[in-house]
This record gives sequence, structure tokens and C-alpha cells, in this order.
Amino acid sequence: MRPDSSFINQPIRSLQTMLRVIAKNDNVHPTLVPDGIYGPQTVRAVSIFQRTHGIPVTGVTDNATWDAIWRSYEPALVEQAEAAGLHIMLNPGQVIRKGETCPHIYLVQAMLQIFCDKYCSVDAPSHSGTLDEATSNSLAAFQRLSDLPITGELDKQTWRHLVLQYPMAANQKNV
Repeated sequence: MRPDSSFINQPIRSLQTMLRVIAKNDNVHPTLVPDGIYGPQTVRAVSIFQRTHGIPVTGVTDNATWDAIWRSYEPALVEQAEAAGLHIMLNPGQVIRKGETCPHIYLVQAMLQIFCDKYCSVDAPSHSGTLDEATSNSLAAFQRLSDLPITGELDKQTWRHLVLQYPMAANQKNV
């Protein structure tokens, strides 16, 4: 665990923080305030964790308990964080032009399909991994709506605007 710098050399506060994160994903565990004091609330939280994980219930954080908390903490932390972003690599000045095939185009086609389905603002692209006529037309419509140069090609500015617009479109129920 990479504790906040204020938790360095503060194992109790680190323990409480891990238990708090675990509690956010599982309502069996009580939510602790990381105060750095191994008081009754911490003993209770550790005891509940031990009971639910088949560890002898002592309320004391021994090595086995610490290791089990650590193993539960990492996945709980991942669940609470935003999904990792995807950063594609386009070389400086690189443009993917009509007729070119590239794995990035599958991503572009998927995003454009969402814009088509949710907003009816662009025509449906194909799903070929090639910047074909349908995808180029869809991309050009997106560029027009985003006030970008209308080329029907994929460049860094177009990608940036796709990435900025996609989360809102993808999380909408129906428009």
C-alpha cells in the first residue's frame, strides 16, 4: 500500500484506512475514521474482519490479519477508483487517413456508434477497423459538431474531442 504521506510510520492509521476502504464495498464491515488510535471501534472492526475471513477472532492485528486485510484492500480500492483511462499512441503529426487500417479505428468506430445511438448526431460507422467511407463520414459529422476541421480523418485533436465527449454519451440512459 502506498499510504498518504501523513500515514508514514502510522500503522494504526494505515490499518484503519484499509478497513475503511474495505467497508465501502461491504456493508458487513463498519466504517472507521482513521484517527490513529487502536480503540474499541478499531478492535470491533478488526474482530468483524477476522470473523468474516475465517481468522481467529482476537481483535488484534497480527501478521495473518494484516496480510488478509491487505489482500482485501487492494481489490476494494480498485472497485472504488475510476476505471483506468486508455491513452492511445499517435505519433506527432500522425493522421489516420481514409482507407487505412489501425486498431485505434475500432475504438473510434465504437465511440461514434454511441454518438449515433444516443444522440442521432452522426451517421453509423462501420465496425471494420478500417477508416472506410462510412467511418469517414461519421467522423466528419462529429468533427463538424465539435467545430474541428472537417477532414473525416483521425488526428490527435479529433481523438481528444472524442474522448472528452464519450463518457457523457456512454453513461446516458436515453436522450
